[in-house]
Parts: sequence; structure tokens; C-alpha cells
Amino acid sequence: MKRLMFVSLMLLGLATTYGQTTVRGTVVDENNAPIPGANVVLVGKAEGTTTDFDGNFTFNTSEVPPFKLQFSSIGFSDFTANVTSNNQTLNITLSEANTMLDEIVISASRTPERIFESPVSVERFGLKEIKNTTAESFYGGLQNLKGVDINTNSLTFQSINTRGFATFANNRFLQLVDGMDNTAPGLNFVLGNLVGMSELDVQSVEILPGASSALYGAGAFNGILFMTSKSPFDFQGISAYAKGGVTTQDAAGSNFYKDFGIRAAHAFSDKLAVKANLSVLTGEDWHANSRVDLNNPGADRSNPAYDGLNVYGDEVSTVLNFDAAAGFPSGTVGSALISRTGYDEADLANYNAESVKTDFAIHYRPFANDLEIILNSRIGRGTTIYQGANRYAVAGFTMQQHKLEIKNDNFFIRGYIVSENSGDAYDTRFAAINVNRAWKSDTQWFTDYARAYIPTYLGGIQGAGLSPEEASAQAHVAGRQAADQGRLIPGTPAFESTFNRVINDGDLTTGAKFIDRTKFRHVNGNYNLAHLIDDWADVQIGGSFREYVLNSNGTIFTDIDGPISYNEYGAYLQVQKKFLDDRLKFTGSARYDKNEFFDGFLSPRVSLAYTLGEERNHNIRVSVQQGFRNPTTQDLFIGLNAGRAILVGSAPDNLDRDVRTFDVSESGQALIGQSTVEIVGREAYENAYSTSSLQAGAPQAVNTPLVQPEEITAYELGYRAQVGKFTIDMSGYYNSYSNFLANTTTAVPFYGEAGDGGLSLLALQNGDFQVYQTYTNSAADVNSYGATVGVDTKLGNFDLGVNYTFAELDIDEGRFPDLRTNFNTPRHKVKASFGNTALFKNFGFNVNYRWSDTYFWEASFADGTVPAFTVLDAQINYAVPSIKSIFKLGGSNILGDEYFTAVGTGFIGSIYYLSWTINP
Repeated sequence: MKRLMFVSLMLLGLATTYGQTTVRGTVVDENNAPIPGANVVLVGKAEGTTTDFDGNFTFNTSEVPPFKLQFSSIGFSDFTANVTSNNQTLNITLSEANTMLDEIVISASRTPERIFESPVSVERFGLKEIKNTTAESFYGGLQNLKGVDINTNSLTFQSINTRGFATFANNRFLQLVDGMDNTAPGLNFVLGNLVGMSELDVQSVEILPGASSALYGAGAFNGILFMTSKSPFDFQGISAYAKGGVTTQDAAGSNFYKDFGIRAAHAFSDKLAVKANLSVLTGEDWHANSRVDLNNPGADRSNPAYDGLNVYGDEVSTVLNFDAAAGFPSGTVGSALISRTGYDEADLANYNAESVKTDFAIHYRPFANDLEIILNSRIGRGTTIYQGANRYAVAGFTMQQHKLEIKNDNFFIRGYIVSENSGDAYDTRFAAINVNRAWKSDTQWFTDYARAYIPTYLGGIQGAGLSPEEASAQAHVAGRQAADQGRLIPGTPAFESTFNRVINDGDLTTGAKFIDRTKFRHVNGNYNLAHLIDDWADVQIGGSFREYVLNSNGTIFTDIDGPISYNEYGAYLQVQKKFLDDRLKFTGSARYDKNEFFDGFLSPRVSLAYTLGEERNHNIRVSVQQGFRNPTTQDLFIGLNAGRAILVGSAPDNLDRDVRTFDVSESGQALIGQSTVEIVGREAYENAYSTSSLQAGAPQAVNTPLVQPEEITAYELGYRAQVGKFTIDMSGYYNSYSNFLANTTTAVPFYGEAGDGGLSLLALQNGDFQVYQTYTNSAADVNSYGATVGVDTKLGNFDLGVNYTFAELDIDEGRFPDLRTNFNTPRHKVKASFGNTALFKNFGFNVNYRWSDTYFWEASFADGTVPAFTVLDAQINYAVPSIKSIFKLGGSNILGDEYFTAVGTGFIGSIYYLSWTINP
């Protein structure tokens, strides 16, 4: 049935491809300078193109003259031209104005429309913004858009989010690159632009903040980013850039940074065109070197239970009962929580950051009209540090995307496959843990510690007359020295040999390597029926199908016996129509999605936008929609020992596949008569205590429900206006969540039944339990709300923009102390920009300012407060038209005040760069 539907769509599209009108021309400004990236749109139709670097355009359509073309570009007033014949040439001059709201976007409704009349909030970043961005990359420049957050994981990995609930593993936010989902299949989130698109090939970026499930399905729950590349028919020739500079950070010092890219595109005829891209970035990553003990602020290595933030291996700890070990009466020597000696992250991770992106595309127009067949392959390889449950050294990670697409102005159908290969990636925490264990087992290490501690303590009390506190401090030093005797030291051949063996071992009981070759296959299509009903309304139908194939060899998922496959599909309908002299715009849409593990879900959206004023320069809009997100592949099938907890997904058949063996304490052995126990993942959900109750000293048994899809009802009210030279864009939203996807931590006793009031409590007392992280839904009413307002204007030839964002979480934390929402968003943010694209001939500059309020960061790696920070970026640029070149000198965080956006990452320093771009 699905195959028949898509074949029908293709045939309907083919039926509309007869006839062709071609219009060519040039778009320039009042100084006769070309305007690259100007929009050329057929009035009343969902058809258009853009100008190339020289302002030239070619527009093909099946429409028969006469008709009208509308020309627009940010910073210029619209112009409408009449087309009266085929092969007509138009020379268009746009006058300067402040018309940012007239930019054309597609993402909000899957059809071209002005930002001014878009039914929902939308942000756009085009060729002009790429040229003027102050950041070292166009992707980094997106953080200057209102309502957009970027959390920096590393030099090459930045995570975009809107409207809260952000982590680096941000599976609430979707990123599409030329229509392909850029999500890493096994990791379940977007790796920023690590394996994305070269800035030479970017035509535009659009961001929809908030839920977009009604059109784009479960992945577009919190927002969606669209990258659209340049067509080789419209942007031909050789383009290149070279960028070099330095990164500076207190922890890493000053290091060379370089970025190079080249793009080649050629149209062999009006039927065939090809393009290829290559970009390479290398540099020194931000070093993470915090030795803060978040569990015991102020503690250092002299504390026997020390657990440093970026120190790994010291998570392995146990309570040593010295009296029981020596056979003394209780209270003679006492007991203490002892942790093993760890290694700094710098001893475990290679901070060489790299991103290599390549892509190749063939575009074929068999009838030299709007019907186009595209074959596109993208391959990206990256080396970075990823922070999830632990800090992962990701070396040689590769992701591939291969797409076949058929489209014209009324339909598209595309099929693609996305696959990843984790390369030489490993977990730095387990690298430290298992280097320690390879040298000396935990049992032997703690035994050596106790054997040195006990006589030293007794000697201090009985022979030296020390106080118990003084004797204990002295004994802990002696105990650690004895236990660490012969410890592997970083930089020595013995350490390097053991370390290399560990990071190439995929068994986390002895190694640290993780293996992931997960992939998914995706097919989706869309058909606009407007031309079949005489443009009475814009009516679109579409659908999608996706199959996941999880393949981690048991290192991430419970797929030790072979890959795990499952699928999901969906279909949607949207109707959009204008009333009341085209002042009132109605948009209604509905989408049905079905995952094989859950009931189907219907996502409706309704919006109204009304244009006011004699000059039609005010627009108000209101929308309401329902959306959902399915549990991710990891929510369902993960089976991973993360050190602090074992992560077990809650798919029904996953619970019994996670089987682990644990040692039982001597006290426990006396109770149950065995030295080990076998625990299955199901017990984390059905036979466990909540960890918060253990911390409170009142153990409470819990039964954790299996995970279900999360739902959202989103309300938005917005206003846009062009008042003289001022552009105003503001919006407010209120999101109400139910079945909020959440993690809880539980403690599984090694013996007894949770809540039995006897044996299981003895297990807790003896330390015979294991902490698990479960995947479930919260019964809490979770709400969030916020607002953004942006004002842009011109002061003479100077561009000035200011925007403010407010975000707030509303939840009864007292009733749900175990709920971790990962909101991770500052309440207040202020951003400003000031620049001039033509301060004098061919010379421009831009300055960006960002201030972020303090906020609390909550994630599986670590929780803590992120202090408020201020960042200033700036650039100057000079164009040399004779060689089609732009030179840019810039810097990000030029004030040099280091900051971080997430607890556990390296501090973000400064980047200074010089770039040369040819034929951008």
C-alpha cells in the first residue's frame, strides 16, 4: 500500500511536467552590485529559485506567460516583475529597505511563504548572514538568533536547542540536511555540524522553535533545523575558503586552528549538473580539567572518598569495615568509604579535534523543466569529545547518508539511508577503571589499603598519642600509598600498553571501546494538490516510513545475539487558505504516526494569522497543536554499564536480555550461601528501591512503569510588524507535557524482595545492591512557557538588532523529587548585533553580543550550576570583486572570559581567525 501511494505521487508529478517557460536575469542593488541569494518566486505558486554569487538566476516553470515574479532579499524592498514571454530576460534593481520579514521560508508550512505571514515562529540564516557571521563557522553563528541556544560540547560538536530541555544527547530537536535526518542512528541525536554541511554549499538555514510534529513527525518535538544546499544548476563554478587562526584556553594554552573547504559545481546542460564538496577542520579541543568533587565540595585527593569531576576511575569505591577485616570489636578502628585513585581526563583523551565532510550530488532534469532527479551522498568523519553518561573520546567516527530523490514544484519523494560507524571510540571513565583493574584488581587494592591502614591507625593512637582524627588522616595516607605501590603512571610504556589494550576491548568489564554500526532507512514523500484545484487552497498530503537496525555488538544495546530491528510510519494532511482579501490566513494540519511498540498518535495543528494596517505591515498569529515523541532507540534497548549506574531500556523484550553477574559481600555470603548473584534488567523496574529514599534514610520500594510516548500541547501567540525602519518580531508560548519521558534511578538488592522489610534491607546495609537508571514516564504535570522579542533597525547604513528570550519551567518538584527534566535553559538571555555591510566600499564589519543568565544543568554525567556569562564576537571583512574574494578577520569570545554551558565540559576559550573565501 505504501509503495502504491508513492508510485501514485510520482505519476501525478510526472503528469504536470509538460511545457516549460524559462526566465533569466540579474538582480542588483542601487549601486549596481549583485545581490547573491535573492529570492525569485512565482506569485501565487510554490515555485521559485535564488540568485548566485553574481546575482544571476535562471527560473524554469510549467506556467505559461503572462505571470508575475516577485524578487526579495533581506535588507531590500520587494519588487514584482511581469513575465510576458518565454526566454525573457529581466534586469532587476532592488532598493534598500528594512524588510527582514519578507524573507521567504519553506519549513513552517512545507511551501514558500514570507516570514511575515508564517503561521508559527521561524528563524532564517541565509547567504548574507553567513558572510557577516562573527563566529568561526556559520553553524556557530546560529546562536545569535533569538530563542536559539547552543551548548558547546567540544570544539567540533555544538548542540542546538530551542525552548528548553537540552542535553548534548538532544533527541527532542531534529536537523534535516537537504531533507535527510542528520541524527546519528545509534546515538539518537544530532552531532551538530560535525558531519553536516560545508558552509560553501549552504544556501539557507531555517529554524522552527517548538513542536512541529504535525508536519514532521515524532522527532520534531522541541524544534527543527533545516539546511538547504545550493543547486549546481544555480550556483556553478569553483568555490573555496581557507581559514586559520588560534584557539586559546587556560587549560590548553594557545593552539593552531585551521579550516579548509572547496566546492565544485557544473551544469553540463539544462538537464545535467553535478557538484562536490570537501571541507577539513582541525584544532585542539577544549580541555576539561575540573577536579571539583560535586558530591563533597571542597574535597581533594586527601579525602579518602574523593571523586573528581574530570578525574576517572575514582568512581570505584567501597565501605571498608576495618574492624571486620581485622577481627576487632566494632568501634576499634571503624570503617570508611574509600575510592580508588583515578586518572585525569588529560591522561586518557586525545584532544586533537577534527571534522572532515564530503558530499557528491548528481542533479538530472530529464525534460529540462522542473522535474528533477537527485542522487546525493554525504560522508562525514569526526574526532571529538562527546559528553553523555560519561565522557567519550570519539576518534574516527563516521556517518554516511545516501539519498535518491525525485521532485518537481508540486511533489517530492525521497529515500535515503543513514549509517554510522563509531570508529575508535571509547569511554574515558571505563578506560581509567579498567586500566586500574588490569594492574590490580579492586579486591586486592582495597585489601592492600586495609592492611596498611589498620596498623598505621593503631600505631598513631597507641604509640604516638594521636587523636582518632589525626591517626585516621595519617592512616589513610599510608593506606593509599601502599595500595598504589607500582601503579601505572601515564606516559610510561607500561601504562600506554595497558591503556591501548583497554580502549580496544569492547567488553566494559575489562575494556572501554564502544562499537556502533547502527543505521536507519527512511522514505518520505509530499504532494501539493493546489494546481489540481485551481489554487483554491494549498493542500498537501504526505507520508513517511522508517526502519531502525541497531548494531552495537552488545556494547551499547542488548544486541549481543545480533542486530535489533523495528519500524515506524506516518502520514499527514495540511490545508492552507487565505480569506478576507488575503488578510486572514488559515493553516490546519494533522498527522498520524505509528511505532510498532506503541499505539498510533494523531498530531493536529491549527493556526490563524491576520494582517492588519493599510500598508499590511502588522501581522498577528495564534496557533495550537498537539505533538508527541516516541522513546528513542536507547530508551528502548540500551543495556550499558555507565559506572555510576547501569542503564537499561524498557522495551518489554529488552528487560530480560540485560543479564549481569555481581559479587556478594562476605556478610551477604553468610546470609545466602553464594559468592555471586545474577541480576536481570527487569528487576530494576520490578524489584528495586528508589535511590532518593535511600539517601533520605527511609528505603521505599518502587515499581517503575515501562516507557510510553511523551505528549505535548503547545500554544503560541505572535506578532510581527514593519514600522518605519523598525522590524519587530515577538512571540509567546505555553507548552503542557503529559507522560513526560524521564529517567529514574533505582537500587536493586542482590537478595530478598524490595519491600520485604527483612533480607533486602540487609542487602542494602551490606552494600549488596546495584544502582540502575530506568526509562519511564513521569506522572508529574510538566509545563514550560516563555517569550521572545526581537527588534531590528537601520541607523543610517548601520544595522542594529536586539533580542530577548525568557524561558521558565513549571513543575511541582516537591511531589516528584526523582524527576529529572533536563530543562538546562537560562531564564533570561539577551543578544545584540551591530554592523555595517558597506562601511566604505567593499568593507564591512559586525559585532555580536550575548549574555546568558545563570542556570542549573542537569544531565546523566553531572549536575551543577552554570554561572552567568557574557560573550563578545566581532569580525571585519573586505571584498575584492576582481578576484571574487572576501577576506575576513574575526574572533569569538574576544573578551577572553572563559565560560561553560554544561557541567563537566572544558571551559570555552577564545578563537581568533583569518579567512579567505573565493566565489562564496
